[in-house]
This record gives sequence, structure tokens and C-alpha cells, in this order.
Amino acid sequence: MRYRAIASVILLALSALCATARADDAVTVRLKWFNHAQFAGFYVAQDKGFYKAAGLDVNVQPGGPDFPAVQMVTGGNEQFGVTGADQILIARSKGVPVVALAVIYRRNPFVLFSLAKSGIKSPADFAGKTIGIKIGGNEELIYRAVLAKTAVDKSKLNEVPVKFDISPLLAGTIDVWPGYLINEVLAAKEKGFDVNVVSPTDYGIDLYADTLFTTEKMLAEKPDVVRKFVTATLKGWADAIAAPDEAAKFTLKYGSKLAYDHEFAMMKASLPLLQPDAKPLGWMDAANWSAMQKLLIDAGFQKTPVDVSKAFTVEFIK
Repeated sequence: MRYRAIASVILLALSALCATARADDAVTVRLKWFNHAQFAGFYVAQDKGFYKAAGLDVNVQPGGPDFPAVQMVTGGNEQFGVTGADQILIARSKGVPVVALAVIYRRNPFVLFSLAKSGIKSPADFAGKTIGIKIGGNEELIYRAVLAKTAVDKSKLNEVPVKFDISPLLAGTIDVWPGYLINEVLAAKEKGFDVNVVSPTDYGIDLYADTLFTTEKMLAEKPDVVRKFVTATLKGWADAIAAPDEAAKFTLKYGSKLAYDHEFAMMKASLPLLQPDAKPLGWMDAANWSAMQKLLIDAGFQKTPVDVSKAFTVEFIK
């Protein structure tokens, strides 16, 4: 009986050890916006089993106005998020301890565009026109920076706050629309409208866009989990870049109203923005972060400067 009891104890201990070894680290990543191909790399990493192979049980959650990633992650129940790089600096300036891990869109997809028939081809053509503005975020910051860079007189513009439905542009009540090259521009074209695009990068305004981040606490307590998550995520993005058609198909699983043609077009338009040069996927430079902080402070979006070297880390990028 004694030997049987000892054997039972050993078996139970071994079972517990095996269960522990098999247990995956459960984490949640909160995306910046609703599910679509802008986040295809995360879906690829999930559906191809990259997260699972790394010992992670990942819950990919959409974002949007009601689920801001910074607040969701710093609330303590979620571990990773995707937001605009400017939001990392603004949050840190308010004492919120978030840290960027990788920039997904190293070239910003935000543009100002108009219907081709309007004849608007540059910021100099904005005078006397009605300009749509998305107040308070990365989009407004870039728009203001373009105006400043090109010396456009704001008093000659009719600025109107807008949201996300491009109908006012298509109907002609708004002349210039703030949107994404990989989404709203495509949507207008899909509806049969030719458009003119003003790209801020042509005027030296090129801020990091979608940025993967976590908290200082997560970095300090679970650096191994952070490393595994970043590595698997970037592997998902590398596969999405290599096979955009496949990535678009994976994306369809994450929304019942998504259409393959649009998601595939989004992927193709995203390729030059995701890896615009020979640097590793996800790479970040201190100079770009510093330039972004200057813009934020000059425009009044960020009240106090922060140490940009603590706002991001490339430790987990290969």
C-alpha cells in the first residue's frame, strides 16, 4: 500500500509537471481599429500557428473608438496593443508607462485626398476649399504639419470635423478628405471615383504609424513572453508580405462583412509601407521618434518632452 501511495504521488507530480510544460502563456493583443487587412500579420501568426509554436495562447481583439488600445492595455487585463506611435509619446508624457516594441507601418499610410475632378493636387490648392479633419489624433497632427511645412494660410480654409464615412467627399460637400491610402482611397476608387492624393511624405512628414507596444511592467516581469510574442508577430507579418493574397484570405475569417478584393487591395497597397527599406521588419530609429516628439510639442499635442530612448526598444527585433 505504501509503495502504491508513493507511486500515486509521483504520478500526480509528473502529471502536474507535464501540464505546466504544456500550458501556454495566455495574452491578449488589442488592435488599433476594427478587423481588416491593416492587421493581417497578426491573423497570419494566429492562423498559421506561429503563436502556438512559441508557447503562446493569443487572443486577438479588434480596437476602435470604444476600445482604445493604450487604455485597454494599461488597464491591466491585456498585455499588448497596437496604436499610433504618437500616442506612445503622448501617453508617456502623462506618466503612462507604455513602451513601443516594433513599428508595423514604418511609412505612414495617412494621406489627404480629393476627387480628381476638383483639380486639387497639392496643399497650395486647399485655399478656399472645405477640408475634412479628424480631430485630436495622428491624422490632425500630420495635417497641421503639412500646412506648416507648405505655409498654407489656415484662415483661407473651411475646416470641418469628420468621422469615417467618406460619403460627404463623394457627394461633394467636403473637398479634401483625411484618410488612409490603404483603405478610404481604395474605397473611393471601388465606388468608381478617380482621386488625387496629397502624400505628407512628399513634404517631409513621415511619422511612424501602427506600433506594437506593451507596458514597462510586462517588460520587467515577463520579457520572455514579450520576446516570443514579438518574434511570432513579425514572422506573421513577414509571411503576409511574402504572400499578400493568402494574408487577405486569413483576414476574411475575422469579419463577416469583409470582401476579399478589398482586403487583397489593402495588402498590396500596404507592402511598400510595411518595409520601405532594407532595415529589419518592425525597426525603429531614435531620430524618427525625436522628430515626431518635436512635431507633437510644436503643435501642442504633447505638453512636456519625454526621454524617447525609454519610449521604445528594438531588443526583440532581429
